Amino acid sequence: MLTSNLATVAYLGAAILFVLSLGGLSHPETARRGNLYGMVGMALAVLATVLGPRVTADGLPYIIGSLAVGGAVGLYAARKVQMTQMPELVALMHSLVGLAACLVGFASYVDTSIVLEGAAETIHHVEIYLGILIGAVTFSGSIVAFGKLSGKIGGKPLMLPARHWINLAMLVAVIIVGARFLAAPTAAEGMTPLLVMTAIALLFGIHMVMAIGGADMPVVVSMLNSYSGWAAAATGFMLGNDLLIVTGALVGSSGAILSYIMCRAMNRQFLSVIAGGFGTGGGTPAAAGAAAGPQGEAVPVSAVETAEMLRGAKSVVIVPGYGMAVAQAQHTVFEITKFLREKGVNVRFAIHPVAGRMPGHMNVLLAEAKVPYDIVLEMDEINDDFPDTDVAMVIGANDIVNPAAEDDPTSPIAGMPVLQVWKAKTSIVMKRSMASGYFFKDNNRMLFGDAKKMLDEVLAALKG
Repeated sequence: MLTSNLATVAYLGAAILFVLSLGGLSHPETARRGNLYGMVGMALAVLATVLGPRVTADGLPYIIGSLAVGGAVGLYAARKVQMTQMPELVALMHSLVGLAACLVGFASYVDTSIVLEGAAETIHHVEIYLGILIGAVTFSGSIVAFGKLSGKIGGKPLMLPARHWINLAMLVAVIIVGARFLAAPTAAEGMTPLLVMTAIALLFGIHMVMAIGGADMPVVVSMLNSYSGWAAAATGFMLGNDLLIVTGALVGSSGAILSYIMCRAMNRQFLSVIAGGFGTGGGTPAAAGAAAGPQGEAVPVSAVETAEMLRGAKSVVIVPGYGMAVAQAQHTVFEITKFLREKGVNVRFAIHPVAGRMPGHMNVLLAEAKVPYDIVLEMDEINDDFPDTDVAMVIGANDIVNPAAEDDPTSPIAGMPVLQVWKAKTSIVMKRSMASGYFFKDNNRMLFGDAKKMLDEVLAALKG
């Protein structure tokens, strides 16, 4: 068993490793090392907790059993979950953090071994109340996000009448109930307002995420990541665990910064995302207006014609979107890229910050397909190069390449920074069918069909 001082040193080492992990995850080339730092840090933290002075011999079997069950579930998920299912898996993991915060909060409240008086007791109860509040919102919101990302719940925003007033009423109710909770003389009497607040928080989490459309889901994922971090920090305060506080603050602050980056990439205010309403599900028009439907004549091309254009190009930029993820076409994209580069074609990838359904979604898929990191560029790095590009190939993306963001002030995405693929000599958009978000320029061509099937045909035509 570790002494209290040794456990503290171990926690400090784990905290340093977590900071190094976040630093490593900031770039694809160092992401593997960042993951390793995080794994070692977490293993060190778990061992320090299990072998620390707070765990008795009687409780050790339960902890080991829980670790075995949790580890088995995690191992199964890592082996079975496809890369295209990563967004919903991340949302599900966030829900577990919120649930843990709620359970720890209730356990801390009814724990008779904790004897506090006066201001110390009040502070402890405030920690419990806020921890359960944040945890409940994170739990229910993440479950809804999981449903939306997995397709079990439609992506269209649920716009209830007077929804802002409903949210305000919930907030006022939480404050009133919180006052009664703090004034409760006993744990038995305080349990009722605590349960009422938990129910309100669960409903708020559901209502908040249901009101957010599919186009805002990357912001939702990063927002829930931030919430889960603050829930973990609140749990750390409840348990008096410094490592949980530090780790939760790291995750919470990094998630908040990421949410800000996502919002800036969409020209959206964070509060407007929380208010909901933007984005659609099922490929239907986002809003009635000039940008909602076709504004010209689309010119279709075949896979063979696409292959000819790629073969004759000196510079090609590929823009991946969620359609590539759904079709699991990233490996074929790599084969096409490899073939063209061997023929001397300058092939690069353009990544929009909100492409896909979670931050970094496209980067993860391309990394899985072994696309070289040095040819995967962010929007700001490559946007100025489109005028010198022979072919810009868009694989299953909508809003992030739509010129309506710049040309149509009535468009729902007006002002949103987009990849200016229409400035290339030729642009090819791959989609299953026509829907919202398409542009009709003289130099644009549409390659219709399943992305994987059509890209296989393009690759065969290139090699043939």
